[in-house]
Amino acid sequence: MDKNEYERITINLKKSYLNRLSTSTTNLSACFDYRPKGKGNIVHLEEDKLQRVLQLAGELEQCLSSSDYGADILGNILITQLLLLTNLTFQNTDFVATDIMPELVRNTMDYIECNLTRQLTLEQLSEAMFTNSSYISRQFKKHTGLTIRAYILSRRIELSKSYLIEGLSITEACYQSGFGDYANFIRSFTKQVGTSPGKFVKYGSLL
Repeated sequence: MDKNEYERITINLKKSYLNRLSTSTTNLSACFDYRPKGKGNIVHLEEDKLQRVLQLAGELEQCLSSSDYGADILGNILITQLLLLTNLTFQNTDFVATDIMPELVRNTMDYIECNLTRQLTLEQLSEAMFTNSSYISRQFKKHTGLTIRAYILSRRIELSKSYLIEGLSITEACYQSGFGDYANFIRSFTKQVGTSPGKFVKYGSLL
């Protein structure tokens, strides 16, 4: 048995918060969104970077428990620094980690990605995976932290953002990213991104 001691630092961030910290040229969600599904979950840090992460995490912990003037702004800065470091490390790493994502969950992600712009139901996933839909849902939530519905919504929002950046109209981005209802698209986009599609198009470089 490995008797080494480990310290785990967990930071939970909402997707909408990551979007607000990002800009049109620096996507702080990139290391989470743009990698092979189920792979790239682990990176190894050199000692200097590890110490930097621990320093930032320690300062963030103190900041979050502080009511001092400017503590909220400092917290945003520290989280941004952590995310920048994470993304840069992810881009430059040549470490190949063991795939820790179960095959069922990875295959479910792949199926969703291939059918993202079509209607997707649990029944379809169950038939495609040859597995009970309830079991798929439980395993997906256990290993990703998201429900299948929330994951599909998140991926469709990301796709719609790329269409908007490419110059498609809001209506085109809505339907081409898999949304069947325009009002639902506007509502979901605004809630997840933190701004409406119209403002995203107009002020995207500032978000």
